[in-house]
Amino acid sequence: MLKVYCYSKCSTCKKALKWLDEKKIEHEVIDIKADHPDEDALRKYYAISGLPLKRFFNTSGMQYRELELSKRLPDMGEDEQFRLLASDGMLVKRPLLVGDGFVLTGFKQSEWEEKLL
Repeated sequence: MLKVYCYSKCSTCKKALKWLDEKKIEHEVIDIKADHPDEDALRKYYAISGLPLKRFFNTSGMQYRELELSKRLPDMGEDEQFRLLASDGMLVKRPLLVGDGFVLTGFKQSEWEEKLL
């Protein structure tokens, strides 16, 4: 079954969940703030996704800005980035969609349609 890591107050997450419901696609919703993916899960998702690691960061979030990650990430090693992502679910791009053999960050309807329909 699909896992969707979401934050209940996120408008993009709400839009993604509404889209899944409209398409009658079964999914499990996981609160990214309370039950965020650990470092091992993030490493696995990253490997499956084929995406750059930067795409896993919530670049519009408060923590990202407060930690000045736009300046710090380029000099950070991959291990440090994974530890940082695993430390706080609010740093992770959402929704994070985890399916059988694929992982998508954020909600781009065309990408979700390609993988799910």
